[in-house]
Amino acid sequence: VQLQASGGGMVLAGGSLRLSCVVSGRPSSRYAMGWFRQRPGKEREFVAASTWRLDSKHYADSVKGRFTISRDNTNNTVHLQMNSLKPEDTALYYCASDLTRTLRGDWSGSYWGQGTQVTVSS
Repeated sequence: VQLQASGGGMVLAGGSLRLSCVVSGRPSSRYAMGWFRQRPGKEREFVAASTWRLDSKHYADSVKGRFTISRDNTNNTVHLQMNSLKPEDTALYYCASDLTRTLRGDWSGSYWGQGTQVTVSS
C-alpha cells in the first residue's frame, strides 16, 4: 500500500490550500482515510478522518469549521480543503489509511504517506 500526498505550500494567514492523497495498492476503498499533522516541536496529531461506512467525517476541534475532508472512492483519493488558515496550522501534513479509533477516541493509521509541508505566515 502506498500513499502519495500533494498540495502543500506557503500561504498567508486567512488563505486556503487543498491537500490530496492517492492510495494505491488496495483492491477497494473500504477503509477509513484521514489526515494528521506534526507541528514544529510537537507530536503528530489527528486532523480529520473520513470513514468508508456511512462516509462519516471527524475533525479535531482546532480545525472544525475551517477544514473539510472529502474522498473519491472511485480513485482511492482523499482531500483536505483548508480554509481560513492560521500560522498555528503550519505543520507537516500526513495522509493515512486504514484508520482506527480507540475507545478513548484516539485515531491512528496503518499506512502513511510521506508528508507535505504547509506553511502559513502572518
